[in-house]
Amino acid sequence: MSRWSERVEELLYDGETVDEQVEVGTAAVVVTSHRVLVFTPDGDGPNFRQVDRPNVTGVSLQAGGDAKFLRQAARAALYGLILIVTGVLLPLDDVLSGVGLPSSTGQLGIGGIMGMFQQMLSLLRNLDDFMRLVGALLLLFAVVPMGVYLWTRERTLEISVAGDEAIRIPAPETEREAIAERLEMAILPPGVSGEPDSRLGSLLG
Repeated sequence: MSRWSERVEELLYDGETVDEQVEVGTAAVVVTSHRVLVFTPDGDGPNFRQVDRPNVTGVSLQAGGDAKFLRQAARAALYGLILIVTGVLLPLDDVLSGVGLPSSTGQLGIGGIMGMFQQMLSLLRNLDDFMRLVGALLLLFAVVPMGVYLWTRERTLEISVAGDEAIRIPAPETEREAIAERLEMAILPPGVSGEPDSRLGSLLG
């Protein structure tokens, strides 16, 4: 069964021609006179993306993993540090050490209520220790998603798109640099840069 990357002619506009076609593992990148067509049939996202050539700002090699694991690790580490620092800087045991209840509360008929209040004071005195414990557990937990992120980290071929999310393709083990250079030369004509003109930026600034 043929793949769409092998039937590009059926996707071309009138007057559009194919300038370059590069196989990147199981993916394929086709550079036409008008667009950049990316076929990723084995990827997690769409099987096909297209970008007008003027919107492509460059092609590069990047290393990265699943960002959601990195975000989970960062959140867990941040909350853990906040709890530990708060537990250290807020010694509730010292603050509440002088707080107590009179011994005659039983005679006033409110011994039950005062007993509950005494339990609350006891919990508050140990709250800083509890915060430090939970903070340490969160820091320990942060190691797990960070390890998963590093495990899934891989080299990718990144096609940068102005005003939109970059297109990322798993890069092959060999000839990565050559493939990236070949694609960039095919997408960006000689003398054309995908980056904003620095002289125009200075004038506008």
